[in-house]
Amino acid sequence: MLPKVLRDFYVPGSQCVRWASVATKASQETRKPKTGIVMLNMGGPQSVDQVSNYLTRIMTDRDMMQLPIQSTLGPFIAKRRTAEVQKKYSEIGGGSPILKWTKLQGDLLCQALDSLSPETAPHKHYVAFRYVEPMTDTALTELEKDGVERAVIFSQYPQYSCATSGSSFNAIYSHYLKKSPPNIKWSVIDRWATHPLLVKTFADRIQTELKQFPADKQKEVVILFSAHSLPLRAVNRGDPYPSEVGATVQLVMDELGYCNPYHLVWQSKVGPLEWLAPFTDDAIKGYVKQGKKNFILVPIAFVNEHIETLHEMDIEYCHDLGKEVGAEMIRRAAAPNDHPLFISAMADLVVTNLKQDRAVSPKFLNRCPHCVNPKCYEAKRWFAALCHNK
Repeated sequence: MLPKVLRDFYVPGSQCVRWASVATKASQETRKPKTGIVMLNMGGPQSVDQVSNYLTRIMTDRDMMQLPIQSTLGPFIAKRRTAEVQKKYSEIGGGSPILKWTKLQGDLLCQALDSLSPETAPHKHYVAFRYVEPMTDTALTELEKDGVERAVIFSQYPQYSCATSGSSFNAIYSHYLKKSPPNIKWSVIDRWATHPLLVKTFADRIQTELKQFPADKQKEVVILFSAHSLPLRAVNRGDPYPSEVGATVQLVMDELGYCNPYHLVWQSKVGPLEWLAPFTDDAIKGYVKQGKKNFILVPIAFVNEHIETLHEMDIEYCHDLGKEVGAEMIRRAAAPNDHPLFISAMADLVVTNLKQDRAVSPKFLNRCPHCVNPKCYEAKRWFAALCHNK
């Protein structure tokens, strides 16, 4: 069931969220925002020409990965991978749609918030990508220029990882090493893997795909929840991401009544290190050998479409690998995107955050037990002070 504050606004069965008495996007842009929502995500290149810089920023980010002589090796690896990655982006339309989806999600979120929390309206979202424009510095500069009274830093990674969420939060800390943050009220939404409306969104996406299988095959479809893998050394340091992804999976299957066989698998391994397994492609091969030939892939850690759903899942796994191993049918559940339940989940998270006394969670301020990143230590101390949780 939707939270009471949202029940009057959600229209069941619609492909968008309709909200009563909301301002149009045009009027939102002309009003001075009172509350800013900073939406953190990795981002993706908008064209093939941006791929090289995008990869270089990833490969030289020590929060994302740690390489020997990284300032030299990182750009070298990025240069070697550029042509291959450009080809993949060309095959999904020439660029990543993640900015389009994030802007749409932000627009729908702020429309909802203006209606649900008029005392903190007008609300404005600021897209803060990590490796491509609009980058964190750009987003925060715009927020500062707008002179908001309140800012909610909202991670768009439901499950927290030091390599993704942590890097984005550290980028905010780095921005304000150069200057003092504006004297406004700050708060943080750092993870939301178990939010009931996020769970319902994934469950609905899966049910939509199950209906596409022949009736006599539906019960035997294996649901493979696929998430970006992590190097095992990051897991062993205590990165919470694997357990938080697992928590989402269990709640989604509980919502579905454990209707089908399922498994959590991992994708997107890069480099020679040992990574969290089983890998998605290997799992499909293994299950086909066991006689299972119908699958649904679920992007359980992604909130919108991008290269890992549109190419890795759709082309490499559903199409190419499916043909190679002789699967009968492999389908992929859509990412949350603009699903009305997902927009309601985000709105509920922000409304709750705006109304609660605690601006930042104790979990966020606690480092991994074997953390080796001095920047993480300094950043968490800084966020505690920023959110007046000294």
